[in-house]
Amino acid sequence: MNRNLFPLALGGLGIGTTEFVIMGLMQDVATSLQISIPTAGYLISAYALGVIVGAPLLVAASVKHNPKKVLMVLMVLFTIFNGLSAAAPGYYTLLVARFMSGLPHGAFFGIGAVVASRMAQEGKQAQAISMMFAGLTIANLVMVPLVTYLGHVTSWRYAFVIVALIGILTIVFLKMWLPDIRIEKTNVREELQFFTTGKAWLILLITSIGFGGLFAWISYISPLMTHVSGFSLKAVSYLMLVAGAGMVAGNLLGGVMADKMAPEKAAIILFLLLTVALSAVFLFSENQVISVILTFICGLLAMAVGSPINILMIKSADRSAMMGAAFMQAAFNIANSIGAYLGGLPITWGLGFQYPAFVGALMAMMGLLLTVTFMFRYGIKSKSWALR
Repeated sequence: MNRNLFPLALGGLGIGTTEFVIMGLMQDVATSLQISIPTAGYLISAYALGVIVGAPLLVAASVKHNPKKVLMVLMVLFTIFNGLSAAAPGYYTLLVARFMSGLPHGAFFGIGAVVASRMAQEGKQAQAISMMFAGLTIANLVMVPLVTYLGHVTSWRYAFVIVALIGILTIVFLKMWLPDIRIEKTNVREELQFFTTGKAWLILLITSIGFGGLFAWISYISPLMTHVSGFSLKAVSYLMLVAGAGMVAGNLLGGVMADKMAPEKAAIILFLLLTVALSAVFLFSENQVISVILTFICGLLAMAVGSPINILMIKSADRSAMMGAAFMQAAFNIANSIGAYLGGLPITWGLGFQYPAFVGALMAMMGLLLTVTFMFRYGIKSKSWALR
């Protein structure tokens, strides 16, 4: 990896860890704070809502400032609020801390995506952006299983301590290694102009609903694997490792597909496959071998669809690229919030823990239909792209 991109990837590692580790530790948190599993699921939604609120507001506040300094400030906020999550005395305090932790998420990735593209050679922008998001996928492969295991054997609070330490390291490496990239200054009005178009909102709708299929499934992967597939609670950390490996592979696959074909076409293929895979989780999770295989496949397909959708937004947004990238993170976390909420409804109604995957399959299918609509209305024919 290019040394200049390392601080962005490290920040992605911290963000990915704090976003996903709560899913593997949900039962531990619920037991510790004496709340139900669906109630603990709202901690996922709180973080997602923080991203939704923070992404446009913090990008709007930073468009006239030096991107390197802005990224450092965002990571300072990220570090402080994750530290507060570790020290939260009760459920509602943790709920607020999780919301605050999510505020810098979208702005960091939005600004970071533009910075990464400016550091890349012509025609390599997508790969540079995927390297930044590699930190998020590696979080799911290495850090989330490791921290999940640590949380199981000690306390879930140590997970957030580790995230805060990653945040501190990111600040240091941003200062040391990230070049002082100059980006053409815009104003809030210019950045928001793209979002007066139907095209922008259709992309955001595709992301919010289609990508929600991932979160409807993975938000409840711990009870799925223990109550339906019959694994022990300690095995969940290893199963998260399987899902993480799929996400790392999917990040690479999605980048390659987005370079080889129009991003909306890549997204259609991946949403179709994700719908089939999540349906298979619903039908066959009682078989442990099949369950493990599907965990890898669903992680791969869900993360793969992220790259084409991100590139679709950046190609479409033009001068609004930084705000567009930030709004995409908000949309991904709307997907997180909606997916976690809708996935939890069947459990609240007394249905089995395999039903969140069924909800996920329906959401992925809606993403497929919306992407087909986009292709026929706004299909982007050019394979080359660059941020101006």
